[in-house]
Amino acid sequence: MSCSNNFKQLGLAMHNYHAAYNKLPMHGTGTHPPTPQNAWINMDNATNMRLSALVGLTPFMEQQALWEQISNPMLGRTDGSTTTNPGGTIPWPAMGPTPGQIQYIPWVTEIAGLRCPSDPGTGLPALGRTNYVVCTGDSAQNNRDGYLNKPGSVLPYQPSSGTAQRSRASGRGVFHLGLQLGFRDILDGTANTIAMGEIATDLGDKDVRTIGGRLAGNSNASPFIADPLYCRNTQPGIDPNRPQFWAVGTDGSGDGRGFHWADAFPVFGQFTTIRPPNSEICGMSSWDRNMSASTSSRHQGGTHVLMGDGAVKFITDSIESGDQTIGNVVDGGTGARAPGSKSPYGLWGALGTRASKEVISSEF
Repeated sequence: MSCSNNFKQLGLAMHNYHAAYNKLPMHGTGTHPPTPQNAWINMDNATNMRLSALVGLTPFMEQQALWEQISNPMLGRTDGSTTTNPGGTIPWPAMGPTPGQIQYIPWVTEIAGLRCPSDPGTGLPALGRTNYVVCTGDSAQNNRDGYLNKPGSVLPYQPSSGTAQRSRASGRGVFHLGLQLGFRDILDGTANTIAMGEIATDLGDKDVRTIGGRLAGNSNASPFIADPLYCRNTQPGIDPNRPQFWAVGTDGSGDGRGFHWADAFPVFGQFTTIRPPNSEICGMSSWDRNMSASTSSRHQGGTHVLMGDGAVKFITDSIESGDQTIGNVVDGGTGARAPGSKSPYGLWGALGTRASKEVISSEF
């Protein structure tokens, strides 16, 4: 009940934000560094356009004081130092550093409204955790290719035409990395489209739902985009004696699910409606890359989601999820994978897409 109530408050914040700005908060926003850098570069003098939509929602969810800290230059460090800069005698910039900076106080702040009481995760190597993240649709391809990487030396950043084309084809959710959308873009109807979902945070136990197994390599030709079951079927992968845990080495200890509430990148701030709830994460062995990662929770049998109209639903693990052997919808895809196609992933996939014109006729 408490978890559901948290989500209701987030839904109210999302609608109040939209009423104020006629747009939803952008996922993948913030400040550019003085010199263009790739999206995954960490820095102290800018956020490098990595902030999650949750940051923009803070003043609408009873966190005005935290928003004031973030939106203004700020002195102070987590370690209390007054001499080590920045944050000592030199202030952090407005909107802060990139979201993984442990010395920036707002990024390590635990926000009660972003935590499910059923989730026991706490402490390092996480910073401020979140159990609620945005839905980016039914394709893993958009998670990184939609981000505005550096084009060279000219600001503002612009994606290449190829990146933009891939992003448009696969970025089918209510939130899209680096692109600001509104309710008018949810052509399937806000009552039929998921805006946000619940995730379990990582406990350091190799749980397949909360950290990625090192199986998919680091290539943009991600095998799990063509085969959603890639990480489940690759051996050695999931431990056959403990099917909720990996038998292989996992991503770095700091790459756990929901570890940075302010970070827009996939493992920290996104989920997809490809694999059903509480399925394994499948990614590119890196926290900033393409990733197929569903909702997850410490509740029995399912997870909460927040619909675009503000309603909170409990989705069971057994929700109809289509043909799991079909690859994601991508630029250049054919058949069921062609851009503009209905979701291959049944009711679950249809709920994750904002404008694919699927008819929702099943109860969920």
